[in-house]
Amino acid sequence: MRPFMIWAARGVAAALLIACTSALAQNIQAPDINDYPTVARADYVFACMKANGETRRALEQCSCSIDVIASVIPYDRYVMAETVLSMSQVMGNLGTQFRSTEQARTAVNDLRRAQAEAEVRCF
Repeated sequence: MRPFMIWAARGVAAALLIACTSALAQNIQAPDINDYPTVARADYVFACMKANGETRRALEQCSCSIDVIASVIPYDRYVMAETVLSMSQVMGNLGTQFRSTEQARTAVNDLRRAQAEAEVRCF
């Protein structure tokens, strides 16, 4: 093989490698795959395991569950729903404000639908 052809082949291979790497970097970005922080996922799994038993199977099911929820609703919507559920337990006017708004009900309903989907897929 002539030296020119070797350099040309190396150049083409390098260009293909760069193109493939660039395409992967554009298609797979951490925020797109996982916008839920690890601590939020861990909190969910710990609480889920408390409710479903502290077994290896419960760990797998609860981990699957939060993954499904994360695929259905964005993290900011999840936080809103969790906040509404927590604050709606407060007695008095403050709790009533969280229970009575349409936005709060919609966020909670979105979370409940995501949890139902997770229940079907994971448990």
